[in-house]
Amino acid sequence: MNLRQLKYFVRVIEAANMTRAADELRIAQPALGMQIKQLEEGLGVTLLTRHSRGVSPTAAGEKLFQRAIEILDLVELARREVRDDAREAVRFGLTPSLMQIIGPELLLRVSERAPQLSVSLTEEMSHLLVDSLHRAELDLILAYEVLDAPGFWKRALYQEDLVLVTATGYPDEAPITFAGALAHPLILPEPRDGVRSLVERTAAEHGLTIRLEHEVRSISGIKTLVARGSAAGILPYGTVLAEVAAGTLFVRPIMPALRRTLYLVGSRKAGQLAALPIIRDAVSAAMTTLSAAMVGLGHPLSAAEPPQNA
Repeated sequence: MNLRQLKYFVRVIEAANMTRAADELRIAQPALGMQIKQLEEGLGVTLLTRHSRGVSPTAAGEKLFQRAIEILDLVELARREVRDDAREAVRFGLTPSLMQIIGPELLLRVSERAPQLSVSLTEEMSHLLVDSLHRAELDLILAYEVLDAPGFWKRALYQEDLVLVTATGYPDEAPITFAGALAHPLILPEPRDGVRSLVERTAAEHGLTIRLEHEVRSISGIKTLVARGSAAGILPYGTVLAEVAAGTLFVRPIMPALRRTLYLVGSRKAGQLAALPIIRDAVSAAMTTLSAAMVGLGHPLSAAEPPQNA
């Protein structure tokens, strides 16, 4: 048993799929399979159960997974402690709307209180941020509708309402029912996107049909098409703040409200950062700024809510 085998094994459990783990580790799947086989032979136990959906740990595999996390964390801690000249660094991912509204404030707050911390910010849609976190390309993310995953922790921070976005304004900006919103031809993100999933799930629950006019992966692309009158969109209010202020897009709240939840999600490495309490405080303060910008369409959650361990 060696550190490489433990690292590979942990990644397989977290990905729950050999092919996905091999892609994230950037090695060939047969080579990964061989490392896991050698680990099993060395220990004399079966660590994984293979099934049609991927893999899952056996009882012995679950025990090794927990110990392997502890071992790898200690190795990383020792590496940092013996490098006297090393600065702590964190790679932080935010969605496009969050980057625009709170990104600069978040970066400045953390830099002022933790000048020894090197922070890099990445902007991407939520499900792509999650992918990057799982590939160990990011340490922390602020993303919406994040599912539990082994080896990662998360904390619910905030809920944001979705709105109907159109190129034509309404005198009173009156709320519209979800059925009324679906009466419009719509431009929606790709199926993996959390907003798309929420709209489709709610439509299915109410037996409603979505009139999908276009599927666009880019939020800016969706907004441009909506502004041209091609179709309407259902988007979080935060993504269209600037356009609403400029009068190029118009919104109507959807009733009953469709809400998505924002999470702070971190890797094990992020959980060991000495500056993590400062980062969490800065994120909490940024939620106040975010809520103020949302004019009643954003809802901070209790700061006392404990983190959810995935």
